[in-house]
Amino acid sequence: MKIVASQQKLPDSDKVTVNVGLVDLAQMDLLVEEGFYSNRTDFVRTAIRNLLQQNAETIRQTVVRKRYVMGLHRYSLRELEQVVADGQQLDIHVLGLAVIEDDVPAELAMKAIASVQVLGAFVAPPAVRAALADRVHS
Repeated sequence: MKIVASQQKLPDSDKVTVNVGLVDLAQMDLLVEEGFYSNRTDFVRTAIRNLLQQNAETIRQTVVRKRYVMGLHRYSLRELEQVVADGQQLDIHVLGLAVIEDDVPAELAMKAIASVQVLGAFVAPPAVRAALADRVHS
């Protein structure tokens, strides 16, 4: 999980470094040279998308089983106040990007949020991140 300061632009991607064997790399380069892909990055992105599509049902089942929210989810001051007013706490499970809005005070976040598990990026004000540090699991 990547933790990002809330004042920064929200991320839409992240960099991954992969070591590839020389024979595999040569085959990738051959396909690029032959015009099947515009460059190595295009090849890798296409391979990732294809594998994600092949495993889409497994991903869907896991998301349902683990109760993940997919994509971007923002937690607002009003939403968290309502959680506390209802006498509840949230277990945040996001596959993508979870954002706690800048106007959420750390005290409210501690009352409203029991745990945070994000596969992707977690964006929150520094005071909120510090207050929830022991509740954030990657």
